[in-house]
Amino acid sequence: MCSMSFVSLFFLSISLFMLSLNFLLNDLLYFLEWELVSLNSSMVVMTLLFDWMSLMFMSFVLLISSLVIFYSKEYMMGDTNINRFIMLVLMFVLSMMFLIISPNLISILLGWDGLGLVSYCLVIYFQNIKSYNAGMLTALSNRIGDVALLLAIAWMLNYGGWNYIFYLEVMSEKIEMMIIGSLVLLAAMTKSAQIPFSSWLPAAMAAPTPVSALVHSSTLVTAGVYLLIRFNVLLFHSWMGQLLLLISGLTMFMAGMGANFEFDLKKIIALSTLSQLGLMMSILSMGYYKLGFFHLLTHALFKALLFMCAGAIIHNMNNSQDIRLMGGMGIHMPLTSSCMNVANLALCGMPFLAGFYSKDMILEMVSLSNINMFSFFLYFFSTGLTVCYSLRLVYYSMTGELNCGSLNFLNDEGWIMLRGMLGLLVMSIIGGSILNWLIFPTPLMICLPWNLKLLTLFVCLIGGLFGYLISNVSFYFFNKSFNNYIFSSFLGSMWFMPYISTYGLIKSPLLIGSYTIKSFDQGWSEYYGGQNLYNNLTNYSRLNNMIQNNNLKIYLMTFILWIVVLFSMLVVF
Repeated sequence: MCSMSFVSLFFLSISLFMLSLNFLLNDLLYFLEWELVSLNSSMVVMTLLFDWMSLMFMSFVLLISSLVIFYSKEYMMGDTNINRFIMLVLMFVLSMMFLIISPNLISILLGWDGLGLVSYCLVIYFQNIKSYNAGMLTALSNRIGDVALLLAIAWMLNYGGWNYIFYLEVMSEKIEMMIIGSLVLLAAMTKSAQIPFSSWLPAAMAAPTPVSALVHSSTLVTAGVYLLIRFNVLLFHSWMGQLLLLISGLTMFMAGMGANFEFDLKKIIALSTLSQLGLMMSILSMGYYKLGFFHLLTHALFKALLFMCAGAIIHNMNNSQDIRLMGGMGIHMPLTSSCMNVANLALCGMPFLAGFYSKDMILEMVSLSNINMFSFFLYFFSTGLTVCYSLRLVYYSMTGELNCGSLNFLNDEGWIMLRGMLGLLVMSIIGGSILNWLIFPTPLMICLPWNLKLLTLFVCLIGGLFGYLISNVSFYFFNKSFNNYIFSSFLGSMWFMPYISTYGLIKSPLLIGSYTIKSFDQGWSEYYGGQNLYNNLTNYSRLNNMIQNNNLKIYLMTFILWIVVLFSMLVVF
C-alpha cells in the first residue's frame, strides 16, 4: 500500500505543479460549482476554487506526503497496522486538500475539522499515557478555533451566502465583517499555534516522526497561515493586523528562546516550526501575503527534511531523543548528517539554499517598512536565535564523540528512508530559487542603506557564535543559565504556557464544573428541589395507599377523630 500511495501522490503532485504553472503564466482562476442536491428551488452546491496559489500549495503538500509515505515504509516497518497508519495519513492529506480548494466557509470547516480529528488519531497512535495527554491537549486547543469558525459561519448568514471570497472587498469596510474577520483570525491563531495557544505544538511530537514531518511542514500548522492568506484583505491597516504583528512577533521570540534551552531533538525542531510560523504570520499582518506564501512553501521543504533526518537518527539511537546522548553523527551517519546540515543551513537562511530567498526578502521588506522599534527588534533577534539553536543542535549531535551506550549500532543503511530524504534534499537546495523566479518574475528593488543590508548577515553570524558558545561546556563562563533557575525555566518552558494550558485552561474548568455539579445539581438545589419534591410525593402516596387499603384501625381512628372534633365544636359554641 505504501508504494502504491507514493506513486499516485507523486505523479499527482507533478501534474498539479505543471497545471499551477499554466495558471500562473496565463493569470487564470477557475470556480467549479458541483451541485450535490437540488430540492425544488433550493440547491446544495459544493464550490471549488482553483488558482495558481491553491494548485501550487496542493502540489507541494502531495510531494511531501508522497515522500513521507515512502519514508514510512521503512520507519514503520515493525508496525503490524501499517496500512491503518497509511490510511490515516491519506485522510489527513485529503482534509488538507479540502481546506486548500474551498472558497466557502462550510467546506473549509469540513477540511478544518478533518485535520483536527485525524491529527488526534495520529498523535495518540502510540498508545501510552503521554500520547493520550498530548492528543487531548491538541484536540481541545484546536476546538477553540473550530468554535470560532462555526461562529463566523453563523455571522456570514447576514450576507446570504458562505462564499467568503465574494465578500472580501466589502469585509474591510463594514463592522460586522470585521467580527467575522476577528473570528477567522482566532481560528487561524489556534491552528497555527500562536500565543496563547502554542503549547499543543511541541506536545504533538508524541506522534510518529513521519507524521511530525507532515504536520509541521505543510499540513496542520500551515492551515491557519493559508486561511489568513485567503483573508489577507482584512489585515490591511486594521487593528487585527497590528494585533497579529505583536502576537506573532512574540511567538517567534518565545519559540526561539525555548529551543535554545531544549534537549529533546524533536521538540527543538517543533519549536523552530513555531518560530517560522510566527515569521509567516507577522509578514502576513504587514500585508505581504505573497511573501508569506513563498516562505510557507520553502519552509515546508526543509522542515520535512529536518524531521526525516531526526527520525533516522532516533531510529539508530534506539529511540532516544536526547541530544546530550548524541555526538559524532557526522562520522557514523554521513549521508543523514549531510541532509540534516543542508536542512539546518536552509532554515538559517544560508545564501542560495531554499530558506535564503524567502527569509532574506522578508527581513529586507521589514527593514523597508514603517514599523515600530519593538517589532523590528523581535524580527532580527528571533532570526539570530534561529541560527543559535540550529548551530547548538549541530554541535551536540554532529561533533565530538558518541555519548550513549556502546550497544547502539549507527549506520546509514536505511536506503528507503534515505531515498525519501534525498528527494527533499534536492528540493531544499533548488526549491527556493525556482519559486522565487515563478512567484516574483520581476525582481524586487529593495533599496536600503549599507548597514541595514548587512544587518541580516551580521545577526546570523552573531547568533551562530552564541550558539557555539552556549553549547561548548568548556566556555563555562558563558553557561550561566542555571544560576538563575526560575528565569531559565521560564524561558525554557515556553513562558509556562504548557502549565497554564493544562492546569489553567483544561484542569481548572473541569474541577470547577465538578464542584458546581456537587454543590448545585447534586447539592442544595437537589435537596430542596427535585429530590425533596420526590420524597414528599412518595410519602403522600404511601399514606394515600394505606388509607385506601380499608384498614379497620384507620376507620376507628378517623371515627374517634371526628367525634373529638364535633365535641370540641359543641363545647366552643
